[in-house]
Amino acid sequence: MTDSDDRPRGYASPPCLAHEIDPAYFDPLAVDPVQARDVARWRRAERARLLAERRALGAAERARMTRALADQLARFVASRFGSVAGRVVAGYWPIKGEPDLRPLLAEWHRAGARVALPVVEAKAAPLVFRSWAPETRMVRGDWGIPVPPPEAARLTPEIVLAPLVGWALCDDGGVGGWRLGHGGGYFDRTLAALDPRPFGIGVGFSAARLPTIFPQPHDMPLDAIVTEAGVEGERA
Repeated sequence: MTDSDDRPRGYASPPCLAHEIDPAYFDPLAVDPVQARDVARWRRAERARLLAERRALGAAERARMTRALADQLARFVASRFGSVAGRVVAGYWPIKGEPDLRPLLAEWHRAGARVALPVVEAKAAPLVFRSWAPETRMVRGDWGIPVPPPEAARLTPEIVLAPLVGWALCDDGGVGGWRLGHGGGYFDRTLAALDPRPFGIGVGFSAARLPTIFPQPHDMPLDAIVTEAGVEGERA
């Protein structure tokens, strides 16, 4: 990639195999600054395109796709984890046309799950997760997104749902997936910081699939991608 050509180039080695190569691969100082700038520019363009396509969906079509996605997700979580009773599941409050999975979160809450929502308490830091129930009195958080109030219990999730603007499967046999988000890096920081690391599920629409997101050292792979069409890239 060069300044005169916005088309991203391939990698010499599959990016999803980076964890099996030299750990220095993940050293931010090892990233070529021109490549990093070009990837960032490409991502901004793809993000804008995908968001525009999602906004263009009619309300009825988006609702249909969301119901199908919720059904796929409910079946996947049940087959992978069994009952959600007693488990901590982190969802999200939908923005910018994201699939609205709050009915499913409410269903899991009634089934005994401890549901949490992400909150930005500090800029450029990992998210925290506050307890949520359908009757929770929400307050305005960063970017005006409703979040549970400060007095809500903090929880450490076992399962994290990460909304997708775009997504791609890893190159090592399609196991695991990459997330193109809104560009703040909060989910990547959070998955990197949580110990034990939760099972990360990317949730979005199948049409947002990309050949690659050109993974960078800070990108954290997800453990599965769930769309209205099914489950992709599930890790063993």
